[in-house]
Amino acid sequence: MGQNKVEKLVAQTVQPIVDAENIELVDVEFKKEGPSRYLRVFIDKESGISLDDCQLVSKQLSSKLDELDSIEESYFLEVSSPGLDRPLKKESDFTKYKGRIVELKLYKPIEGSKMIEGELIGLFDGKISIKLEDDKLLEIEKEQVALTRLGIKF
Repeated sequence: MGQNKVEKLVAQTVQPIVDAENIELVDVEFKKEGPSRYLRVFIDKESGISLDDCQLVSKQLSSKLDELDSIEESYFLEVSSPGLDRPLKKESDFTKYKGRIVELKLYKPIEGSKMIEGELIGLFDGKISIKLEDDKLLEIEKEQVALTRLGIKF
């Protein structure tokens, strides 16, 4: 089973588990690192994710995946919080984090840079809109962006 199919299957399998616990499914990744495969499930909630939340979701998901027995390869299951620099993937993320500083990693450089940082205005008609430091508005097609994540300011 290909990477995308595994990620989709796991997302569908974990969704009812997180919904029942009032937890948001942020992302699912199935990646090969060195000789091993890792199935990573990123979860979040308003009050923050605890170790107990991760263990609860991991235990229930592991049990469901064992029942389905549809992932042929062996893998390590990791359930965790997306971290402070969480990626924005769903349309709702772009609404929820409006006004926050975001970093965009681009596939192709714009004005010589593949990394752009600014205040998130939102996602409109497939374009990510951000306000740069000089108050200039920039709109970039979402397909041109490899990764959008929350910026971290210290």
